[in-house]
Formats: sequence, C-alpha cells, structure tokens
Amino acid sequence: MGGPDSGAVRTAVAALTPVAAVAAAHIVPAATWLPRFRALCFPRLAGTGRPDHIALTFDDGPDPACTPHFLDELDRLAVRATFFVLGERVVRYPELTRHMAERGHELAVHGWTHSRPWLPAPGRDLRETAKAAHVLHGTTGRRPHWYRPPYGILTSGRWAAARRVGLRPVLWTAWGRDWTPDATPAAVHTTVTADLRGGGTVLLHDSDHASAPGSWRTTLAALPTLITTCHAAGWTVGPLSEHGLDRSRRT
Repeated sequence: MGGPDSGAVRTAVAALTPVAAVAAAHIVPAATWLPRFRALCFPRLAGTGRPDHIALTFDDGPDPACTPHFLDELDRLAVRATFFVLGERVVRYPELTRHMAERGHELAVHGWTHSRPWLPAPGRDLRETAKAAHVLHGTTGRRPHWYRPPYGILTSGRWAAARRVGLRPVLWTAWGRDWTPDATPAAVHTTVTADLRGGGTVLLHDSDHASAPGSWRTTLAALPTLITTCHAAGWTVGPLSEHGLDRSRRT
C-alpha cells in the first residue's frame, strides 16, 4: 500500500518518462564515439574502407593562417585528403575554400559551428547541416558527400539531419590527439599508428580553431613521417572518395 506521497511520485515519474526517453534517443547513438565499439559494430561509420588504402582527413578549417601550409605540404607529399569544414568558416573564407577544392582535395561537412549537442534540437540540427552543405556546394560547385559532427558526437538528430540532406556520416579509426597543448610530432605519429590498419581513416586537424593555440604546427610537422610510414606498409593515402566506402557517388 502506497504512502501519502505515492500518488505524487507516480505522477512525477509519469511526467519524466517521456523526457527521459527523448534524452536517451538523442544521446544513445553518440556511443559510436567509442572507437572500439564503433570499429567492431559500425565499421563503415568508423571509416573502414579498402584494405590497401588510408583515408587522410582534417577537421575544423578552413583557416587562412594554417590551411595553406597543409595544402603546400600535401602537394609536396603528392597526397590528397578530405577536409571537413565548418559552414561559418566557409562563408568567412570562400576564396580559400575554393582554392582547396581547386587543388584537388575533397571537402566535406563538419557542421555550421563547432558546437556540442547536449540538448536535443533536431530542427536546429537539420537547419545548420543543410545550410553548411548548401554553402559548401555554392562555394565550390561540388556537392559534399560526407558528414562528421564536431567532436565526433553523432546524436540521433545529427544523424537524421545528415541523411536528410544526403550526407553520409563517417568518423575515424585512428586519430593523433593533435589538438592537445602537449602534443609533439613524434607523439602524433605514435598515436595514429598505434591504431592504424589497412583501410583506416585518420583524423587530424588543419586548424587550431577548436584546439590548443598553435597545435596545427605539430600536425603539419608530423605529416611527412606519417605518410612515409603508410607507404612503407604498402598503403596508398588519399581522400574518402577513394576509400571504397560508397560506390554510388553524386556529382
């Protein structure tokens, strides 16, 4: 038999249950952020592609203080990559964005801003993802194909928004932790290669927009050794478009 407050408790629980369900539906898909879980259960989302290929990807640009240095170094290394760009920065630096595409790199959507999605906001997710894709297409003349959310937090709202806009979500199999203030080129190389296998997707950053100030210099310095290591293992290095994740591409 319930106490005098049992009715109030039941009412409160009943009121909170839908809220809890919405919150769970929003955040549970973000468990794909966990690398081992993602690689084991969702290999395509993790970016596992052709076993003889490594997809090289960069987040958080474009940035006129940093990105041109990466373009020059990638030219020197004869490597093309996929850059996940922020819509607000595409609008701010349209000439640089076009230049990246003209130099043979693939551009993809990283969102409109570099925000954390703690609260469910499917309407906002759709508007911002669609806006970023539209701006990128209008700036480069090429439709983006890939989507990676900031921080790799793929909530249900962001997943649905990406699919609604016609983007395919892809995260990574190996990263360099190059955004940290104590990262070194050697540490970035060691961290990436510790988890790198044929078919892997590497996450690095061509901007310190959401990273420690000046951290991009560490990433840039790590590139030659990383590319050499990949080639020595018999892997080619290139963008996601050459990674074998999706054979039905739009133009």
